[in-house]
Amino acid sequence: MTVVSEMLRTHPTGVGDTDETILKNCILACLECLYSCTACADACLVEPSVADLRGCIRTNLDCADVCDATVRVLSRHTGSEGDLVRRMLEACRDICRACADACERHAEMHLHCEVCALTCRRCQAACTELIATL
Repeated sequence: MTVVSEMLRTHPTGVGDTDETILKNCILACLECLYSCTACADACLVEPSVADLRGCIRTNLDCADVCDATVRVLSRHTGSEGDLVRRMLEACRDICRACADACERHAEMHLHCEVCALTCRRCQAACTELIATL
């Protein structure tokens, strides 16, 4: 059992009407995306073609920040504002799509961009799935 599963299971108020498995999967996808985007931006910074990667780096960092904020909002169940959660998930889904698109443009030359793009697509899908349950 993951820490995320344990925290969701042991929260005194539970997760309300939200499907616990879908919520857990989204939190884990956001955490992986946060890590992947941060690591990809760092790897891009040491590439010889760093000037060509500036937009990708910026999108990586934006995506990491939005994923971080989304995890924080999804981790709070006491008095959660449903509309805020939906908007955060939509923002996360949208930046993950943009980041995956940016990384895919460099994926043939940079393996870290390929990995990051795949991670962003998984997070995008997890956010979309959770939005559908709200």
